[in-house]
Amino acid sequence: MNKALPLGVRFSLLHRAFKRKMDAMLSEKELTGVQFGVLASLVRLEREGKSEISQRELEQVSRVSHATMTELLKRLEKKGFIRSEQSSRDRRFKCLSATEKALGLEGEVAQLEQETFAWLTRGLNDAQISELLATTDVMLENAWADCRKGCEQSDD
Repeated sequence: MNKALPLGVRFSLLHRAFKRKMDAMLSEKELTGVQFGVLASLVRLEREGKSEISQRELEQVSRVSHATMTELLKRLEKKGFIRSEQSSRDRRFKCLSATEKALGLEGEVAQLEQETFAWLTRGLNDAQISELLATTDVMLENAWADCRKGCEQSDD
């Protein structure tokens, strides 16, 4: 490996390797990465206590257009990953919820993430892995802080 690779290229290569492994598993489940991302957002909203989740809410958190989300949800419902039911509060819209099939993916995805991380960090000792995680935690916090600041400025 060329040690003079620019940082952006390094992060991109790591991202692509991780994504390739995840996409292979998801394709076995007849899912795309985008579909899985929407499912993950839906499950997260449900775990946060949202009782009725609308398509519009999913569009906002997933940053997906209305037309794209409509097609994604049709496919996910057809494959048995989500349910769509009439809202008990507002009959004008439907509520979305994850099915047991979708919830069953969590364990498999978590296991694959751990295996992929172990594959990428093979050759590193426990101290190096701990330092890597601590370093990326700081980097992520910096990125999120900038994102939050940018979001607050655009809301003014």
